[in-house]
Order: sequence, then C-alpha cells, then structure tokens
Amino acid sequence: MRQINFLLIFLFSLAIGLFCLENIELVTIQLIPGFKVQAPLSVELVLTVGVGATLAWIFSVWVKLQRQIFTLQDMNASRSKDKRIKELEKDIKRYKQELETQLTLPPAKK
Repeated sequence: MRQINFLLIFLFSLAIGLFCLENIELVTIQLIPGFKVQAPLSVELVLTVGVGATLAWIFSVWVKLQRQIFTLQDMNASRSKDKRIKELEKDIKRYKQELETQLTLPPAKK
C-alpha cells in the first residue's frame, strides 16, 4: 500500500511539474479593487488548488472533531443511563426486602 501511495504522489507531482512548465504566461488577478497581482498561470492555479486542499483538510478535521464530541456525549449519556438503571435496581431490591419483612411480621395487636 505504501508503494501505491508513493506512486500516486509521484505521478501527481510529476503532472503538476509538467503543467507548470507548459503554462508560464503571465496572468493578472484582481483580488480587491485597486490591488492586482500578476503571476504565471501555473503558479496561480497551483496556489488555488493548494488553498482548496487546505480548506478541505480543515473541514475534514472539523467534521471528525464534531463526531468525536457527539460520540463522547452519547457515551456520557449512556453511562448516566446505566448509573440510573443500577440505582433503580437497588431501589427495587430494597422495596422487595421491605415488602417481604412486612409480610412476615405478625399483625399488630389492638
């Protein structure tokens, strides 16, 4: 699997390198009014792809973090439910014991 990953990364890098060699003409980009940037087309496209990839990575990290938070909340809710069930089971045992003792006691004399 590592060799396949290496091969894919190598081929992708090679394709980017060839793309950069073929697209060297200057292009002007206006980011905000009055501010223009002039750079080779390949550089601008590679930077755009890099920013997009970084934003996609940040979004995936955010989604994983949300899943972990929800999982922790579910685990905590499950633990509290289990604790409450044990408490109720203890109450049932105690009530059964009280009922048995009341049934075995002789009736009170008047």
